[in-house]
Parts: sequence; structure tokens; C-alpha cells
Amino acid sequence: MKEKQLYKLLIKNMVCQRCIMTVENTLHKLDMPFANVFLGEAELLNDPDGSKLNILGQELNKVGFELIETRINKIVEDIKKLVLAYITDQSDNKKKKLSSYITQHIHYDYSYLSDLFSSIEGITIEQFFIVQRIEKVKELIVYEELSLTEIAWQTGFSSVHHLSTQFKKVTGLTPSHFKKIGAEKRKPIGGS
Repeated sequence: MKEKQLYKLLIKNMVCQRCIMTVENTLHKLDMPFANVFLGEAELLNDPDGSKLNILGQELNKVGFELIETRINKIVEDIKKLVLAYITDQSDNKKKKLSSYITQHIHYDYSYLSDLFSSIEGITIEQFFIVQRIEKVKELIVYEELSLTEIAWQTGFSSVHHLSTQFKKVTGLTPSHFKKIGAEKRKPIGGS
């Protein structure tokens, strides 16, 4: 028996587990059966008609996502996924340059990929990388399980000072001020 072909949709701006759940909920709501939803894509069990795809596109836009239709946009989404993987990868890839990491997976010249990314996203790959790395730092600060030195090392900064400088440039706050604000927000109601 022939295995049924899945219809793959590419979805822009998916960066976390919550994004996956949001897309799954949208597909359920529209009664569009799917096999899997991953970061940046959904595998539908049936080939949707144009009107159903338009409705899905509109629903996804409401929650900040966008259906990708071109090969160029797919490359940009692949670059984003690789940047996120590079940030979360705990192996020796920190010693490898981001540009080498990307071109190892997407076989184009880095300057072409960089120009392509900038033209579609309006920022450079490096700017996207810095913003995403600071988001990872924020996440680790909120967990309160690691010192700033450990967070700096884990996220590839050369020192706490380097981390603090980049953090302040992106957020306008120092890491310690960000941590203090977060702690104040978590105080129980009526607590001292």
C-alpha cells in the first residue's frame, strides 16, 4: 500500500514550543488534520484548497505568523532556525563562527545569505543573532539557576562585562536590574 504524501506548510516567525501549540490549535480550529507541527513548518494530512489556505494564512497572521511561499523565504527561515540552534547548542560550536555554522548547513556563500536575510528581514543575521542571544540570557536570568558568569559562558560571551554591555545595548537595562525587576514582579500578593 502506498504511503500517503503529507502536505508541508512553511510558517514564518515560529521560535518556541508555544508557537507550535498555537499553530496546532489554529489547525484544529479550522478542522485541518495534521501529522506534525515543528518550528517553522506543519505537515498536513490533506492537500488544502486555496480558500482554506487563505483562511489559515489570515488566522496565522492574527497571532503573528505568516505562511511562507517562496524558496527565498524558506532560506531565511532556515537561517533563523540555525541561529537559534547555534545559541542553544552546548557543544563545541561556540568555537566555530556563526557564519561557518550557517554555511555548513546551507550551502551558499555567506555574503549571499547575509544580503538575502537583510533584504527580507530588515536586519542583519548578526543583529538577529544578538537579539536572540539576549533573549536566551533573559530566559536563563529568570530561571535563577546560574550565575552571570555561567550564563555568559553558556551563551558564548567572552566575559560578564561583554554580556552586560550587549544586554544593556539591546534591552536598555543591566542584567542585574532586569533580574531585580523580575524578582519584584514575582513577589506574592500581600507579601512583604
